[in-house]
This record gives sequence, structure tokens and C-alpha cells, in this order.
Amino acid sequence: MEWPSRIGIGLLSVGYPVAVYFTLQHSGTGATIWLLLPIGLLHGYRAIRGRHSGWWWLLGCVLLTAWSWGQQSAIGVKFYPVLVSVGLLSVFVWSLLFPPTVIEQLARLKEPDLPPSGVAYTRKVTKIWCGFFVVNGVIATGTVYHGDGIWTLYNGFISYLLMGSLFAGEWLFRQYYRSQHDD
Repeated sequence: MEWPSRIGIGLLSVGYPVAVYFTLQHSGTGATIWLLLPIGLLHGYRAIRGRHSGWWWLLGCVLLTAWSWGQQSAIGVKFYPVLVSVGLLSVFVWSLLFPPTVIEQLARLKEPDLPPSGVAYTRKVTKIWCGFFVVNGVIATGTVYHGDGIWTLYNGFISYLLMGSLFAGEWLFRQYYRSQHDD
């Protein structure tokens, strides 16, 4: 039951900025405060099922919801994309400190006998993703204070476009690099 909850969290997180925007526009802050509830419940479910990181994610969702509720503003719930960037940064940094890296694990799904040069390459790519999550988190933080439209545009579209561009750009570079270095 691990994959359905992960997919649910992913889909809810991707649609989250648009849901926040439309809820703010049509139902107000009071309704918006509760948008983290389904995401938090899925993280709680994962935590109960033995996924220890689920407790941290659940705690983050509860704190952001409590912040918004206490302030009666959407500020807390608008920090969820920042929480996601910080969380993913933590996972990627942890994997650098305690290999294999996240990217190496993904690479080994396709190439189980990854050579040392491949391990070194995946380590560099992991560092690039760490840089992306830092920059993305900083920009996402700034958007919290620049209106609902800007917040939604960045967190619900531009950040995904940048993430997809990085993913595609790395894939294209890897194909080119391999074609130049295959003997």
C-alpha cells in the first residue's frame, strides 16, 4: 500500500497551489486552512505503516495548518511548497552524506552494475538537485509575500517547469556525454 499513498501525496501536492488559489478566491481563508489536511492524513498513514519520514511530513503539515489557523491567514498553508523543497533537499543531502545517493539509486534501477564513473556522475547530479531545491525554496518563500497570483504562478507552474527542464536537460546531457565517451 506504499505506492498508492505516495502517488496520492504527489498528486495532491502538485495540485495544491491551484487548490489554494481557487479556495482563497471563492471560499476564503477559513476553508483554505484545511487544504493540508488530506496531505497530512496520507503522511500520517505512511508513518503508521512504518515510514518514519511520514511523521516529519505530518508534523510539518500540522504546524503549517496551525500557523494559518492561529493567524487566520493563508501564510502557513502557502509555505507548504517551501516545506516540500526543504524536505526534498534534506533527502538529497542525506543521500550525499550516506550513499548511495538518490540519483544513484534511480540509475541502478536501469543499470544495476553502475560503474564507478556512473556513481561519480550521479553524485554530481545529486548536488545539482540540492542546489535546485535551495533556489526553489528561496523563491517559493519570496512568493508567499507577493500575492496569491504570483504565489500560484510560481509554485503551481514555473517551479514544475524548472524542475522538468532540469530533469530533461540532465537526461539530454547524459545521452550526449555517453555517445561521446562510449568506445
